[in-house]
Amino acid sequence: MSSYRIAVVVGSLRRDSFNRKLASAVAKLAPAEFSFRQSQIGDLPLYNQDDDASPAAPVKRLKGELAAAQGLLFVTPEYNRSIPGVLKNAIDQASRPYGQSAWAGKPAGILGASPGAFGTAMAQQHLRNILAYLDVPTLGQPEAFIQAKDGLFDEAGDLAAGPKGFLQGWMDRYVAWVKAHTA
Repeated sequence: MSSYRIAVVVGSLRRDSFNRKLASAVAKLAPAEFSFRQSQIGDLPLYNQDDDASPAAPVKRLKGELAAAQGLLFVTPEYNRSIPGVLKNAIDQASRPYGQSAWAGKPAGILGASPGAFGTAMAQQHLRNILAYLDVPTLGQPEAFIQAKDGLFDEAGDLAAGPKGFLQGWMDRYVAWVKAHTA
């Protein structure tokens, strides 16, 4: 049996983040040969091209985690109809210098939760545009725009029955996507 290491990038730094909870809960829906590890992005310096020749230790760490992964999972909130700045900074850091992107070729899935009725639809669309440029094959369907409201998680922090069914279907497609792109 093969094993698949998935680098999880949560676009929120908030300690009690809906998206961090969602990332942890959805990882439990994957088969045993999949392991998910959240990559820290809050300690990355702001991207500056002058630093390309000598990246900071947190940048090297992130790029190493991505290189070791067979797939990517982005779980992000939506800020002002786009992705959070901390997520864009992480993407920029790990894609530079030009031609040395740690993202390229890694199959990805995108999820997001927000209190708004449309979930994270705009943020996910912007993220898809960025990932397309970076040569990251991204699962297109099903899309998952999760409204973070009472009943999303149970007392233990796991997904409640209703959203769990939908997200199990999403996870099944994501697992097949990763396997197809790493065969």
